[in-house]
Amino acid sequence: MTTAEQEALIIRRGLPWWRLLMRDRFAFVAAIWLLLLFACFLVGPELFGKAATTLNLRARNLPPGSLEHGWLMFLGGDALGRSMIARLIVASRNTLTVALCSVVLAMIAGGILGMIAGYIGRGVGHVIMRFADILQSFPSLLLAVVVLYVLEPSVTNLIVVLAITRMPIYLRVTRAEVLEIRERVFVDAASALGGSSFHILLRHIAPVVAPTLLTILTVDFSIVMLAESSLSFLGIGIQPPEITWGLMVAQGRNYLSQAWWLAFFPGLAIMLATLSGNILSNWLRIVSDPEQRWRLETAGNDNE
Repeated sequence: MTTAEQEALIIRRGLPWWRLLMRDRFAFVAAIWLLLLFACFLVGPELFGKAATTLNLRARNLPPGSLEHGWLMFLGGDALGRSMIARLIVASRNTLTVALCSVVLAMIAGGILGMIAGYIGRGVGHVIMRFADILQSFPSLLLAVVVLYVLEPSVTNLIVVLAITRMPIYLRVTRAEVLEIRERVFVDAASALGGSSFHILLRHIAPVVAPTLLTILTVDFSIVMLAESSLSFLGIGIQPPEITWGLMVAQGRNYLSQAWWLAFFPGLAIMLATLSGNILSNWLRIVSDPEQRWRLETAGNDNE
């Protein structure tokens, strides 16, 4: 490596995260798609809520590609003549709400219990880990099916159930990280200076564990979205008149032979959202790892 290249490399060590994101084309496209979904999440139901529920029997099972009934019918109409575009946009709020709230709740609860189990250890730690073993002894989807069958299949219950099924992952990872971090010098120094266990966990250990949990969250976001779609497909997820992508797939399965787009487009939305989440989680893992970060920092050399 020449001197100029070394200097350029040193300069690029301080690149902001958005510059690193632009250097990874796949991650950049995935981020744009997720931002678009987030925009639909924020304002979609307010802008397209009426179009998603308005019946138009003349456009019943209208195939995609037609502008005869307006641009909202470009992706076709469903079995009651409702716009597929409008319904996809409106359904994004429920789908993303369930997925995002579930993983955030699971990360917070699992992270707190994992830090307690890893730092305090002994009796409390063993009780917490046995609780995690009990949760993991049941298949997560089966546990969600049983609980939602007993309880009302509402958005709140769905979030809580999915969060409980994903919590052991965060708990175990956090505990393993804390067991290693608590032996470091800066933790001993904080303890010697009189810091309480709560202060050390919150101020010194949590910031070190957080990047790992955020990376897991981005992967888990895709898993929970697929789980919610599966439950909606089975008919025990969110119920009409509320809509999700999984529920749209379930409603369209009876028309696969005559109106394939009813199930195809919501299925495609699920696939693109989960794929984007996985790509972005891989980018986040590289950025948060000093041994891998240089690959993105030097990625622009060939183009400059």
